Amino acid sequence: MREIRIFSSQPIVTESVWDLPAAAAQHVVKVLRLRAGETLTLFDGRGGEWEAEIVEITKSAVRVRALQHLPIERESPLEITLLQALVRGEKMDWVVQKATELGVHRIVPIATARSVVQLADDRAEKRLEHWRGVAAAACEQCGRNRIPEISTPITLAAACAVQATRGLGMHSFLFVPTAARDFVAALQNLPQATPQAARLSVLVGPEGGLTDAEQSQAAGCGFQAVSLGPRVLRTETAGATALAVAQALLGDLRKMPA
Repeated sequence: MREIRIFSSQPIVTESVWDLPAAAAQHVVKVLRLRAGETLTLFDGRGGEWEAEIVEITKSAVRVRALQHLPIERESPLEITLLQALVRGEKMDWVVQKATELGVHRIVPIATARSVVQLADDRAEKRLEHWRGVAAAACEQCGRNRIPEISTPITLAAACAVQATRGLGMHSFLFVPTAARDFVAALQNLPQATPQAARLSVLVGPEGGLTDAEQSQAAGCGFQAVSLGPRVLRTETAGATALAVAQALLGDLRKMPA
């Protein structure tokens, strides 16, 4: 039977009793058709998960009790930051969802010259909350107990400035179809013996790609140009592909040593 997992935006305390968020309560009652006395799993993004029991269901609420905290983590040992050029609504949702399932540590939406979507400050905040909700739902499905960080959309110039500080010791890659070196070879040649090999950042351009000036700007702040093979991937496909390759070679899509 599939485990029922629900994210709580409020901190969970063992033996605490509280009402599920409205959307989660509706899902529990109308979709899953659970009853009082049945169990589910709760997590609040701070690490680990809780066994929980439904103690009461009313017309307006589902009340649960957190029974026991389990220090279970399903985070990849590979810390990956995905810098993703902004794309249209559903495509960006897909990027966030799949990146979360594939173990991304941080997502940074980037506004570029060819980005179809350019978000004003008021819309950016709304979209950011929406993306965080998408990531939380993906964690419910895939078993992660920590929500990946999703940053406010920023420009490529601002991303490069951040890279100069937060990217110290991080291996950074920019995907260019015509690049002489491929991503797999680049990862295989990383110094495996050093801790820095566990930190990557990947920059995915928009539909139409980054401009020559933007590629030069990214290269100037440490991004190495690599390709993802002979075919040109859509922007929403490139990030997921890169994450899967990195997790297979360096992360936890392989059998880890005991």
